[in-house]
Amino acid sequence: MRAGNLIIGGDAPVSVQSMLSRPAHDIPASLSQAKELEAAGCQLIRAAVPDRDAVPLIAALKEAVGVPIAADIHFDYRLALESVAAGADKIRLNPGNIGGQDRVRAVAAACAAKGVPIRIGVNSGSLEKELLARFGAPTPAALAESALGHAQLLEACDFGDVVLSLKSSRVPDMAEAYERIAERCDYPLHLGVTEAGTARMGLIKSSVGIGALLLRGIGDTIRVSLTDEPREEVRAGFDILAALGQGPARPNLISCPTCGRTQIDLFSLAGEVERRLADCRKPITVAVMGCAVNGPGEAREADIGLAGGAGCALLFRKGEVLCKVPEANAVDALMAEIAKL
Repeated sequence: MRAGNLIIGGDAPVSVQSMLSRPAHDIPASLSQAKELEAAGCQLIRAAVPDRDAVPLIAALKEAVGVPIAADIHFDYRLALESVAAGADKIRLNPGNIGGQDRVRAVAAACAAKGVPIRIGVNSGSLEKELLARFGAPTPAALAESALGHAQLLEACDFGDVVLSLKSSRVPDMAEAYERIAERCDYPLHLGVTEAGTARMGLIKSSVGIGALLLRGIGDTIRVSLTDEPREEVRAGFDILAALGQGPARPNLISCPTCGRTQIDLFSLAGEVERRLADCRKPITVAVMGCAVNGPGEAREADIGLAGGAGCALLFRKGEVLCKVPEANAVDALMAEIAKL
């Protein structure tokens, strides 16, 4: 399926998306954040549309960035219709909570006419009462039943341009829910751990849940939900893909945990290298090692690297030492060599 210029599912690469966090009615702030996301490489931007006064944000976003825009709708089907008319490339909506089948049919018809897909997003915090009563809790099986039930409402309208997400804040439940749905349908899947937490814990939970599923071939697009700026979600998403050997070209940074032989401030050195590689798009492995004796040997397969000494570092390429540089100039020397690669 296609959302604007983004293909989701099939043999298409796994895509990374995020959601605006500025107030939906503050269009200038939202546009500024959307531009940050576009610069970070975000491949789809979702925007909340809580009421009719927020609908103009969709058209403004379409003019401001070249990234497909998804409108996030809850309960009011009219907001979905108006968002499609405003140019939304995708709608996030649960057909079961917008009213009768006539409303579902109206949304399906509007989306079909414009080639706009619908993402059905179920999660453990908003499961239908009847499913909670039936399963006793928001179990993975309950999440799967909810997603399929919503999809069937659209299928009854001859609409099949659907993406499914089944999110839980518990990683094991999230993973099992996606495993269950993958066995029962062929719809593209949007992966994520909902309410994952802060930059640290959210990344850990998302890496475990999203990574485990992608390694099994489950998942087509991802969002790393963090209590942080959305651009950090995008960077985290691409880092997860890079760790799996997927996604667009990015450096692979390896660094040692240090030991009693370390005579250089490796923590600061590695952190600075990571920061300066954030926007690099070269498919290279960069090593930052603490020991000048073992570093070039242990990281001999790295394209380029540093190995610390006493107030200095060895700059090496594929295990071969190029030169010795002062610690204060080590990162600059490394980045200069990376620029030549």
